[in-house]
Formats: sequence, structure tokens, C-alpha cells
Amino acid sequence: MAEKITISKDGSINVPDNPIIPFIEGDGTGPDIWRATQLVIDAAVEKSYGGKKKISWLELPIGEKGFEKTGQYLSDESLKMIEDHVVAIKGPLTTPVGKGIRSLNVTIRQKLDLYACIRPVKYIDPVPSPVKNPEKVNMVIFRENTEDVYAGIEFEAGSEKALKLTEFLKKELGVGAELPENAGIGIKPMSAVNSKRLVASAIRHALDNGFKTVTLMHKGNIMKFTEGAFSKWGYEVAKELFPGKVIAEGELWDKYNGKQPDGVVVINDRIADMIFQQVLLRPEDFGVIACPNLNGDYLSDALAAQVGGLGIAPGANIGDKAAVFEATHGTAPKYAGLDKVNPGSLILSGVMMLDYMGWKEAAKMVREALQKAIRAGRVTYDLERQMEGAVTVKCSEFGHEIVKHMA
Repeated sequence: MAEKITISKDGSINVPDNPIIPFIEGDGTGPDIWRATQLVIDAAVEKSYGGKKKISWLELPIGEKGFEKTGQYLSDESLKMIEDHVVAIKGPLTTPVGKGIRSLNVTIRQKLDLYACIRPVKYIDPVPSPVKNPEKVNMVIFRENTEDVYAGIEFEAGSEKALKLTEFLKKELGVGAELPENAGIGIKPMSAVNSKRLVASAIRHALDNGFKTVTLMHKGNIMKFTEGAFSKWGYEVAKELFPGKVIAEGELWDKYNGKQPDGVVVINDRIADMIFQQVLLRPEDFGVIACPNLNGDYLSDALAAQVGGLGIAPGANIGDKAAVFEATHGTAPKYAGLDKVNPGSLILSGVMMLDYMGWKEAAKMVREALQKAIRAGRVTYDLERQMEGAVTVKCSEFGHEIVKHMA
């Protein structure tokens, strides 16, 4: 009998053998990649558990399909269904133009308070890569999902509100004298409570998964009370919640002569522009990276490029009450319905979902089968054009190739 996933009082999830999991096909190429993803996940669960476990899928009408059926791109009922079932998975969603919604993806994250956008980046051999040693890349980005530019307030250049705010800044607060005339103005809020819970979740992930470092990425040398505060709050929560388990980089040298104790995570911080260079030149120095919203957006895409691009980059948005796993790329409408694009991003997001549920055997089976399928050289066009001797297959065919390589 199909049952809902539930959350215990301690925050852990309870997953029945036949969980009901809502899915959102997505727009554009979403239906194509979802069909391939469902095929792969179902096959891995069946082969891993011999029929003892099975997912009961529940479709939610969100996006263009939702608008066609209900007149709403994102209904309150659909949001409640995600929260009630705790775990969901989604394809890419388009942002309706001129409909008063900034972004469906952002709205889902904010309405459900999915404060951690988590993007693991790890090389899958032999995916083509533009860097010399992509096998050294094994990082997990924890990007804050609820504030910074996601909660940003903007005033258009020359508008009455921008002029009033400029006047207020100069006359009442004594700042902003250097503002150009008729400047557009943006405000980005960043808070201790949201920064700390994001960094705490990053530290827990590092401790649970054997990562040695958590790096706080920020531009605090310039923006001291937002980006700089993010770094300060990160160090504070490490000390408050993880005594004896997390040490600052300075302590590593002052107390331990540079030798990291077993089972202890080192927390450090790096300036945003510097880290883009370092993840290229010394990727092995980084494990978990926690960052404000905009920094995390840039960095996760840049890292994905090092291991083959967004086509195979998974992602998840996780809060205390729900988790939504999603493809990290857009809808690619020009390929909609052509059964052409790489379903790897959503498939690997499904792997993250299986891991989150504790179904590690099925998750491992998908990862290994995906790697074998790529090595066999029957891949979607984006990989084929970069791989010598490879053969192009359709999106659906690539899904079957992955299933074929399951042990």
C-alpha cells in the first residue's frame, strides 16, 4: 500500500517501502527528460530491492501544464501536496512572461522555505571536460536560497522611488553621496538566522559524508555587513553547534601543526573572485562550499562546466519540512518534444533523491550504470559531439542504455 513520507520530531525522514512521491514533468524538454528519468529510477529500485520497494508517482500540474488545466501556473494546492509528501522531483519550469511571477522555481523554493540549494559536482569518467584533471573535482555547493538577490528590492533608474531613496540615503543616513545621478538602486537583505542555518546544513553534510573542509565563499572585503557578515555568522554557527567536530583554519595550524584530526572538519573562508581561480587550479583543496545566493549561482554553473556541463549537473532544494530535487538547466524550448536532450541532470537529481531517502543501493546502481553507458559511447548529441567514436542516441534511448548497464 502506498504511503506518504513523514518527518520525525528530530527532523529525520521516515520512508515507507512504497512511498508516494510527487513529480512535476516540467516545461519544454521536461516531459522528455522526465520519462527517461522515471524509467531509470524505477528500474534501479526494482533491481536493487527485488520488488520489496517501489515508488508510487503522483503528478502535480505545475507550469504550463498547470495553467492549461487549472488556469494557474503554481497553485497553493500543489505547494501543499509537496509539503505533505515531503519529497518531490521536478523538471525545468519556464517563467511566464508578463504574468506577475518572478520565477516559478524561485517561488517554490521560497514558499516552501527550501533554504539550501545543494549542487554536488563530481566528474564522471569519461565525460568530455575542458580542464586537464576533471577527476580532481569533487565538491558540493550549498547556496542560500531565500535572501540576497532572491529577496532583492530594486528601484528603476530615474523613478520616483529611486529618487526618494537616494534623497533619504543622503539626507537622513549621510551615505550615498557618491551615487550617480538617476541611478538604479538595488537592496539585498542577508540575515544571521538564514545564513547560519545554511552553513549548519553544509557542515552536517561534510561530517556525514567524509568531506574535510567547509569553505565560506563571500565578497566581504567590499560588502562587509552582508557578504562579510555571512562569513562571520558561518564561523559563529560552527562554534555554537559543532564544538569538537569543526575547527577553524587558523586552529589547524596553531593547535594541530597543520595535521587535521580524524573526523574533524576544517572551516575556512575565501573571497569570491579568488575562489573561481582556486577551484580551477587546486580543486582538490575544496570539499563543501557554502555561499550566499548569487555567488552560489555563478560558482555551481562554473564548476559544472569543469565536469561536462549542466546536462549532467544535479541539484536539490532542501528545507526543514520538504525537499525538491530538480534538473539544474532550463527548459530548452527549441528541443521540446524532439526526444533529443541529455536527461543526465534530472537522472542524477533522482540519485540525490534516492540517497536522501536512504535508498543508497539504488542510488549507487544508477550512478554506476550511467557511467558505464557513457563509456559504451551510445550517448545523447551533446556528449557524442565531444567523444571520439561515440554514437548519438535519443533521450529515451539513453535512458534504456543506462538500464541495460545496471548490474
